[in-house]
Amino acid sequence: MAEGSRRWWALALIALAQFMVIMDTSIIGVALPRMQTDLGFSHAELSWVFNAYVVAFGGLLLLGGRLSDLLGARRVFAAGWAVLLAGSVVSAVAGQVWVELAGRAVQGVGAALIAPAALTLLMVLFGSSPRELPKALALYGAAAPAGGTAGVFLGGVITQWLSWPFVFWLYVPIAVAVLVAVPALLPTPPARRGRVDVAGALTVTAGLGLGVFGVVRAPEIGWSSAVTIGSLIGAAVLLAVFVLVQARSRTPLMRLGIFRSPNLGAANLAQLLLGAAWIPMWFFLNLYLQQVLGFQAFASGAALLPMTVAIMVLMVAVAPRLMARFGAKPLVVAGLGILAGGLVWLSFARPEGSFAADVLGPSLLAAIGMALAFIPSLGTALSAARPEEGGLASGIVNTSYQVGSALGLATMTALAAGYGATQLADPIALTSGFSAAFLGAAVIAVLGAVLAAATLHLPRRTAAHAGSDPTVEAVRHDGGDSEGQGARRTRAA
Repeated sequence: MAEGSRRWWALALIALAQFMVIMDTSIIGVALPRMQTDLGFSHAELSWVFNAYVVAFGGLLLLGGRLSDLLGARRVFAAGWAVLLAGSVVSAVAGQVWVELAGRAVQGVGAALIAPAALTLLMVLFGSSPRELPKALALYGAAAPAGGTAGVFLGGVITQWLSWPFVFWLYVPIAVAVLVAVPALLPTPPARRGRVDVAGALTVTAGLGLGVFGVVRAPEIGWSSAVTIGSLIGAAVLLAVFVLVQARSRTPLMRLGIFRSPNLGAANLAQLLLGAAWIPMWFFLNLYLQQVLGFQAFASGAALLPMTVAIMVLMVAVAPRLMARFGAKPLVVAGLGILAGGLVWLSFARPEGSFAADVLGPSLLAAIGMALAFIPSLGTALSAARPEEGGLASGIVNTSYQVGSALGLATMTALAAGYGATQLADPIALTSGFSAAFLGAAVIAVLGAVLAAATLHLPRRTAAHAGSDPTVEAVRHDGGDSEGQGARRTRAA
């Protein structure tokens, strides 16, 4: 296989990883009622089929990024798929609640290894090709919304015509095929010398996990409950200890100096707020389709396909050209603003509405905003790090998006419940609750646009830069290294 062709096949494998990792957060949604009946979940326990995955995923991403740097990205990528395979089998054969939740947590561990290693491998493959890097990032980025929507769609098909364990068995042949393809397609970046900062890994994983636990549990037990307050205080203490450990460690899990580049922190903040606005929109839009408009699981997944196709087309064909013309910052700001506009439009959805009148237009507008903001903020976050810290940068940006998603969804769930979203037999109350969540997510998107405008310091594109990658060009002017970080990352590997 020609080298150029192999790189694109490798990218397809990396994009598949992103697709499957995100799909794993959505595919079980439609299957939950039948899982509850078969396994005897209580209402409170049922939410942890989703949360067990998210807590393990979000809490271990930084460690996954560090291991990717120390052990080699390809090795960690393959190990992550093996762990995901094991967790999927446990989840599929589970006959008890605790076994199911353990399997979901193991799946989250696998995803935490896969995600940062995948981004590191992408930069190794395309970081030295300024013209191809934006397209590679676009294809990778498009896999995330595609995975989210495909999860709803496939979950409906599998649950309706097969049975819920096949939601997990689906991962087995895919994981096996990936493990076979890894040696033939993926490069082998050398491992770095160093050791794992055990104290740092324990404190940041426990801190992030406890924080996400407190927030996702709060809508169920109350924000003022002792468990919620204790969890959030404990998370803050553990994360403060983590910072102290990193400041004193000779081989820290996360070098604090990595945030001296203002664009790295700003881009991660944009990713966090983008996830906090986008995931609640996707979640409550699916509920509106099923619980208010009366769509079945299969029809609901199909209704989200126009939005997904629009995102994929815009990310691959349009966003890279706009980056080349305007640069990253205008697209991040405009994208978050357009996403906010789509969310405000969705908030006008009616109890007696229809897909064509109440969903199609605003969902496509929101898709435009997501497509414009995601790739520039992701590329900026990755390119601002040192070459030898590619895995760490990948872990940080993945953590930002996942933690933002969890926090945003938990907060909007509480907001929606306060405006009637728990009254399943009352379409008017349900719609009122969903509208409140859409407006709350719009506020988050507006906040993201304002903060991106204030904190991102990237130059507008000019004719002189027309032939180079806008992300790399941006890094050259952000006060950091004067050489293209993506190119240096590849040469170093």
